[in-house]
Amino acid sequence: MLDDLRHEFIRCVPGAEAPTRYRPAHVPSLWHTNVLVRIRVFSIPPIVMKTQRSSTGLASFGLVNTRADANSDVPTADTNGASSRYLTFDRETWAELRAATPLTLLEPELKRLQGINDEIDMEEVTTIYLPLSRLLNLYVSATQDLHRVSATFLGTIAPKVPYVIGIAGSVAVGKSTFARILQALLAQWPDHPKVDLITTDGFLYPNRVLEERGIMDRKGFPESYDTRELLRVLRDIKSGHEFVEAPVYSHVVYDIVPDQRVVVQSPDIVIFEGLNMLQTGPQSTEFVSDYFDFSIYIDADETNIEQWYIDRFLALRESVFKDPNSFFQFYAELDDEEAIQTAREIWRTINGRNLRENIAPTRDRASLILRKAVRHRIEEVKLRRL
Repeated sequence: MLDDLRHEFIRCVPGAEAPTRYRPAHVPSLWHTNVLVRIRVFSIPPIVMKTQRSSTGLASFGLVNTRADANSDVPTADTNGASSRYLTFDRETWAELRAATPLTLLEPELKRLQGINDEIDMEEVTTIYLPLSRLLNLYVSATQDLHRVSATFLGTIAPKVPYVIGIAGSVAVGKSTFARILQALLAQWPDHPKVDLITTDGFLYPNRVLEERGIMDRKGFPESYDTRELLRVLRDIKSGHEFVEAPVYSHVVYDIVPDQRVVVQSPDIVIFEGLNMLQTGPQSTEFVSDYFDFSIYIDADETNIEQWYIDRFLALRESVFKDPNSFFQFYAELDDEEAIQTAREIWRTINGRNLRENIAPTRDRASLILRKAVRHRIEEVKLRRL
């Protein structure tokens, strides 16, 4: 079966149906074409998966032979609940999927991209980010080809539709650093050199509105976002608008900057990064995640995230909080014990609560789950099966 999957092109001829295993389920009619269609298919190299020996989920995915020797190493597929939709990789196995992807990021640039207290080294980039960059390059190319196939079928010119990636996770889990590094790596591929990044902080309601509604202490919770504006921006991007504007947020003044806008102009890829990217609810039929081609959830034990939040709070106390324009300038005067106690209380009443109630429950909606251990080191990767 692995040999069957290592095909890079499929030829569709008049009146011929593509093999079922290669046909996208959501566009069956597009395979009946009168042209030569070039489709890239995700190629899985014949590597040994050094994880648990469960073949139940893998057999349904078509990656292993159920008659294989029980002692042979195979990819891990979780078999319980929602996790059965994912293939699980440890660091070593995931790193092998890099194949020949070159390292295009230099150490000085990596340091520039990192946030406060994020500890990402070149080994982490090579082991985790490069295989992901390769995977996304394959996905983007396949999606671009699908748009061309659809345009051929409709007799139109294929529009330039950006590939949209959503990155979700808790406060202090490292989303922003992850998004910036991924943006830098994806921009090095010749197929999609223009990669833009938008943070959903810009779609928070202004402090004035939050205060009027009495939800200033729930900033970051789903109700504190202007979801209608966020959906408008996503619709415009996915509709192929040449210029799309989005609001800007300042972490210094802790508010929307009224006269500033970030402009997205004809990108190949747009990365959206924020807390509640995968949120759904009974009160709407349209969700932010409807517009994502691929989504990533950055996961970790809450005890680790809380400690990262405290460490970041202490670092900000010595830097940003000392800015005369800082909304949190009064925190700069706290001693270590007071600062730690304050950070723990903020985590307990706001950020930790938001994580448990709103963010963590959306984890299994992601295309990819990255599980962090201490020091922001990613130890496990879960890739959702197609």
